[in-house]
Amino acid sequence: MENFRKVRTSEEESPLPFPDLPPDVVEMKVKEGSKIRNLMNFAMAQMELKGRRQIVFSGCGRAVTKTITCVEIMKRKLGGLHQVTKVRYKTLLEVWENQDPLPGGPAQNLTVHKNVPSICILLSRDPLDPNQTGYQPPEPWHGPQLGDAGEDTSSSSSKGLKRSLPPPGEELLTKKLQVQVAESPRGSGTTDHQPDGRH
Repeated sequence: MENFRKVRTSEEESPLPFPDLPPDVVEMKVKEGSKIRNLMNFAMAQMELKGRRQIVFSGCGRAVTKTITCVEIMKRKLGGLHQVTKVRYKTLLEVWENQDPLPGGPAQNLTVHKNVPSICILLSRDPLDPNQTGYQPPEPWHGPQLGDAGEDTSSSSSKGLKRSLPPPGEELLTKKLQVQVAESPRGSGTTDHQPDGRH
């Protein structure tokens, strides 16, 4: 394969794996080289300015993680979105061209069929069937939250909310107490114990 160069990649078209979608549903086809900012600007405009009720994000191969990232950003920004995720395989067709063909011979191309993982995620403002495989209910949404300095902390997950730091002395005191508690069962505390048994 060292004499071959990839000249074209195409993916087989397949219908979206969601029944009863409106014919004008927006599908965001995420590619490996897509910019998240561009995808999100378009998707947010569709949902907020044009009043769309549903949107689908799809990606395959190396674009799967970027697809999931876009969905998580949208869920955090809009809130109250129902989600259905479908994972499947898609076939990519790669055309490779021989860079060192035989003299006087025809150009040699090689077509490779690759099965790659693919993900399709439907986000909906309207309730979806909670019994279907891959359904996730909306996460509780509390709107933009302002931290102590007035910054918007809504972009942080509910598990990783920004908290104000304690005063520097208090933080050290807590750590010092933890160390003292760990050392107190050893004995009177007047002797220094070395790891090799020396006093």
